[in-house]
This record gives sequence, C-alpha cells and structure tokens, in this order.
Amino acid sequence: MIYRMSRQPYVITIPGKWASMVTDSKVKILDQSEATALPRRGPRWLQRLREWRDLWREDIQTVFDKDPAARSLFEVLTCYPGLHACWMHRLAHGLWRRNHLTLARMVSHLSRFLTGIEIHPGARIGRRFFIDHGAGVVIGETAEIGDDVLMYTGAILGGTSLEKVKRHPTIGNNVVIGSHAVILGNITVGDGAKVGSGSVVIESVPPGATVVGVPGRVVRINGRRLTQRPQDLLDHSKLPDPVIETLKCLVDRIEVLERQMRDLTKTTPLDAGDEVPLECTWLRDSIHPQDAQD
Repeated sequence: MIYRMSRQPYVITIPGKWASMVTDSKVKILDQSEATALPRRGPRWLQRLREWRDLWREDIQTVFDKDPAARSLFEVLTCYPGLHACWMHRLAHGLWRRNHLTLARMVSHLSRFLTGIEIHPGARIGRRFFIDHGAGVVIGETAEIGDDVLMYTGAILGGTSLEKVKRHPTIGNNVVIGSHAVILGNITVGDGAKVGSGSVVIESVPPGATVVGVPGRVVRINGRRLTQRPQDLLDHSKLPDPVIETLKCLVDRIEVLERQMRDLTKTTPLDAGDEVPLECTWLRDSIHPQDAQD
C-alpha cells in the first residue's frame, strides 16, 4: 500500500499488513497509477540544477533554430557572444533580485567586456531569447522582453526619463528587432511585431505590425502572410519602405490631377509637332488613344 502525506511532498510505502493501522486524517491514500505519476522529488539544489540544465538546452536549441550558420554544439558553446550574454545576465539578474546590486553590476560589466553586449541586471528577459551578432546591443534597467524574441546587432532598448520609474520598452513575444533599431521610452511592442533595421520607435506598436523608418511608422506587407518559421523571420529584404511608397502615391496623385486638368481645359501640355515620350503613360493615352485601346 502506498500513501502520501497531504502536507509533505513525500511518498511512503507501507506493507499491506500494517496499512489498517494507519488512521491519521492527514494521510492520503494513492493507488499504484497515481503514485507512478507523481513527479520525482529531491533536494532543492538538485531541482534548481535540473531547471538550469533545461534552460541551457533550450537556449542552445534556439541558436540552431534561428541561426543557419550554427553547425555544431562546440561552435555554439564557444563562438556565440549572444548566448554567453544571456547566460551571464541570468546570473546577474539573480544577484540583482537578491539585493546584491554592486555584485550584479560587476557581473554585467564583465559580460559587456567579454561579449560587447550591455544588459542591465535589472532587465527582465523571457525564454528562448537570442541575440545574433550581438555587438553594440544595449538593454536598459526597466526593459522587459517576452519569449522567443530575436534581436540583431546594435539594437537598443533605451529610456527617455531621468526619474526612477518604468522608462524602458516592453517587448512582447515572438518579436524581431532588426540591426541598429532603437526603441525608446516606456512603450509596448506587441506580440509578433517586427522592427526594421535602423528604425527609431518612440510610440507603441500593435501586435503583428511591421515598423520601419525614422521615426518608426507602422506599414503593411501587401498580400503576404507572415509565418513563424525562422527563414521568414530573417527575411529583412521584404520589409517595405514607407518613403518610397509615399512617393509612388504622390506621383499617382499628380498624374490623376493633371488628367483632370486636361479634361477641363481640353488642352495638351505638348505641341502638335513634339514627339510624345513613351515612358509617359498619361501623355501617350491622351495623344494616341487608339494605342491605349490596343
């Protein structure tokens, strides 16, 4: 017969002939299947060691998932400063939470010296966070980063206030931050958002949006559905340029206005003897309508 103390995380085995003598109300009877399903317990330090082991394995697998250049376990363990910075930040953050502030800052400073990545020990970072080519990355004290975030070289999560309040960005889950992007202030970047390279974001970003430009503007990827595969997340060449899109709209608008003006005045901007440039669509249509119909 197997019993479990309701207030203790231990399972004890008692021979059947002694089971009838157990009458304490604090003892809960479990059958064999329930006892097998119970998690294995051990010393607290051993449980913590298992948790750290699982986190290390998860971080290493994240590198393989998000960086096609990763080829071997030895290479990942020795040649990825973004991975080293995350591990050292966990140590520094643990010291910071236990009020060992100076020691935490010293660990953070050592991490910056070794990796070129500056992460304040007070920053909160979720799981499967990966910094690719991490040189120049800066993450402020009150920044919060969710799970599965991908950040490239030179990205900055900065503050805009001198007061000791929440002054750094909050990054949601599954966010991609391009190289040399700057996100400033106590703003929120929603889940699944993408921040283009070189963008300066000073306002909150809705979930699933793409932000590019200076200052950052939310744009839409025309007709293309984003997936969560790593090869799609790395495809920065498909980010639209809001300046080019705006110029295209202005050119189209000017052509429409000139066409309306010609209709009102019944005139053409070219003399009869001038050759019409084929690149000019509206002139070709106005002077040679039969070609346009063809």
